[in-house]
Amino acid sequence: MHAGSAFVLATLVCAGLPVVAGDTVAGGGDTHSMATAATLPSGAASLESVNYPGRFLRHQDQGVRLDPVGTSSPQQTRLDATFVIVNGLASPDCYSLQTRDGLFLRHRDWQLRVDTNTGDAAFRSDATFCPIDGVVAGTIALAAYNYPTHRVRHRDFTLRLDAYQDTEIFRADSSFRIAAPWAPSPPAGPVIPGLFADPHLTTFGGRYYLYPTTDGYAGWSTTYYKAFSSPDLVNWTDHGVILDHEPDVSWADNSAWAPAVAHRDGRYYLYFSGGAASGDTVKHLGVAVADSPVGPFRDALGRPLIRGGQYSGQAIDPMVFTDDDGRAYLYWGQGAARVVPLNPDMVSFDPAQVRVITPSGYNEAPFVFNRGGTYYFMWSENDTRSEDYRVAYATGRSPLGPWTNRGVVLQKRLADGIRGTGHHSVVRAPDSDTWHIAYHRFAVPAGDGTNREVVIDPMEFAADGTIRPIVPSR
Repeated sequence: MHAGSAFVLATLVCAGLPVVAGDTVAGGGDTHSMATAATLPSGAASLESVNYPGRFLRHQDQGVRLDPVGTSSPQQTRLDATFVIVNGLASPDCYSLQTRDGLFLRHRDWQLRVDTNTGDAAFRSDATFCPIDGVVAGTIALAAYNYPTHRVRHRDFTLRLDAYQDTEIFRADSSFRIAAPWAPSPPAGPVIPGLFADPHLTTFGGRYYLYPTTDGYAGWSTTYYKAFSSPDLVNWTDHGVILDHEPDVSWADNSAWAPAVAHRDGRYYLYFSGGAASGDTVKHLGVAVADSPVGPFRDALGRPLIRGGQYSGQAIDPMVFTDDDGRAYLYWGQGAARVVPLNPDMVSFDPAQVRVITPSGYNEAPFVFNRGGTYYFMWSENDTRSEDYRVAYATGRSPLGPWTNRGVVLQKRLADGIRGTGHHSVVRAPDSDTWHIAYHRFAVPAGDGTNREVVIDPMEFAADGTIRPIVPSR
């Protein structure tokens, strides 16, 4: 029997931790907070039935049901009733729900279940949901991204996707309250919920900015970049899409990989990789410009800055280092590492000045910074699909080398289930000698080379200036 509206309104409160609505990742406290209408909070949450208070979405053996969950429930029950709300696998305008063991809520044959993300377009669409207002103020309903006239609803406590019916019972069956997670997030983990990789971490005006590749796509076929910012590397604001290849770049429509952002004279320059969906596997490097570090960015040239095949190795993984004298250098390449000084316009260079600086073991992801007159050239070794993906580095006395190889500084930690640690960036906290490294790893516990997450760890130096081995956090 369905609960009446008065009972629905009278039973919407329970105890727990708040989940902040909107685009800020946060947590803590001792009371529940409801999501803003038609939005979902990022991060861990539980979804409570409106007309059966005390029953929550819970997965078990891949199936999804409405089950009673309370403070006396077994820990596994509380874990199974906790989801992480993340960037939509098929669209940044919607959301996906990830389990604590790395699976995704999706519909298949109109039934709701949890599965491993295969990254293909069909799975990503089936695992993406768009929130709309629920039957009670402050509650939400979930419309299927690829079937927008269908909503997630419970029927005999089983979750399924049904065509919308304009009835009180259907609206109640398809409405949920966003509640605090029954299983709080672990103390360490990804800094932004969801699947992202290749993080470029930097500071502008005393604030941290993070620019990652959007991950979770088979063949790394993502089309867009998002920007995040933080005052403290803990609380992050999602600024949304800052560049999308499909509408914004005439010469590329996929393979939006490994962004890097530099600043000069009040303007911000986004360097990026791009390819075409026509089956051409060649990748190019482009540059876009904006008046704000969070965009929107526009293609600065209307063509690639570096065309694939112009130089040996794959034209991916751009990085710009600006030295103390104001000179900016562009580094890039998979298979071969190259560097060239950029012209003051930041969108051109003299081809005669391109230099090869490939160290032993290099595969991709060059990164350069200066500390106390010593230049550090870092890179990733092995393939990003390998659990042995790792970071090594060398030191020199100029941005162009020559370089002295110092060996591997960051690698897998199997005892904690950490694999594939690489494609990093380094940032110095403003006005200090405190340093951090951002990198991606296989998502814990169910990730792989296309399901990765971004973490940030401290990076420390020995008295002789060498980097101490970095212990990847759990």
